[in-house]
Amino acid sequence: MTYVITFLLLCCSALFSGLTLGLMGLDAHELKRKMDLKDKYAKKIYPIRKRGNLLLTTLLLGNVAVNAALAIFLGTIAAGLVAGIVSTALIFVFGEIVPQAVISRYAMAFGAKTAWIVKILIIVLLPLTYPIAWILDKTLGDEMPSVYSRGELLKVIEEHGSSARSDIDTDEERITRGALTFSDKTASDVMTPNTVVKILDAQGKLTIKLIKELRESGHSRFPVYKDAQDNIVGILHLHDLLGKEIKGKSIEKFIKKPAVEVSTDTPLDDVLNTFIKKHKHLFIVRDEFGGFEGVISVEDILEEIIGTEIIDEFDKVADLRAKAKRKAQKKKTTKKK
Repeated sequence: MTYVITFLLLCCSALFSGLTLGLMGLDAHELKRKMDLKDKYAKKIYPIRKRGNLLLTTLLLGNVAVNAALAIFLGTIAAGLVAGIVSTALIFVFGEIVPQAVISRYAMAFGAKTAWIVKILIIVLLPLTYPIAWILDKTLGDEMPSVYSRGELLKVIEEHGSSARSDIDTDEERITRGALTFSDKTASDVMTPNTVVKILDAQGKLTIKLIKELRESGHSRFPVYKDAQDNIVGILHLHDLLGKEIKGKSIEKFIKKPAVEVSTDTPLDDVLNTFIKKHKHLFIVRDEFGGFEGVISVEDILEEIIGTEIIDEFDKVADLRAKAKRKAQKKKTTKKK
């Protein structure tokens, strides 16, 4: 009978100790999110975990009471020093280390299965624990949710993407990473440089040859300048020429103006918001002195977010920015010679 009582007390000690670490180690706000997503474990655990201080006082009171009872019981069947050493060893190994090491790894599953026991304990010990929990609630306030910085979120996404247990695949990791980092970049980082942009003279005439060149370029919108190439006055949309008599007419008659402009240092999230507000597809990018630096489209930002080039059957060059760099490098090399 002695061994049975000792075993039962150790089991109770292990249960209280393991649940204290396991349940209190779970974030109440995270459990709420999981419960909203129909997680079966969170649904059982959250009702007892949301009152954190009441749960904590219940488990600690039970743990202290059981450990004290175990020490007293062993003291009745053995000498004082022996009882102290034996009870300390048993509680340390089987009442603390083993249950905490095991339950901390399976806190959700174990907590869900023992939730009914905890509910009973909370009700039984409520007269003793409620006043203490109430004081803690008033003194400390509500538990604060875990808030991650963007850098921390990126690390979490990276860890999920490389984990076999996660349902986040490589594409989702790449897109999430792009969505979290694209606002750190500016228009100059993703724009198409002016060296590879097809621009048109507003005073030029529309001809069959010109229309053919524009169609074969793979683009549907073209900046239009007047007098000087830095003086962009509008955008020519190819679809605006359909079904119209255009031969010999001035380009200026068919442009949409004024062109929307952004500076090279405008953050990409601000550029995207401007796209949404203006309902335009192509913006002119200017440097700090007002010079024409290039163009930026919604597609450029989307490519930055999804982390890959969007190429359709009309694109003649996969990456115009890369082409512009090669062109600049070639020009630089020629000058040196």
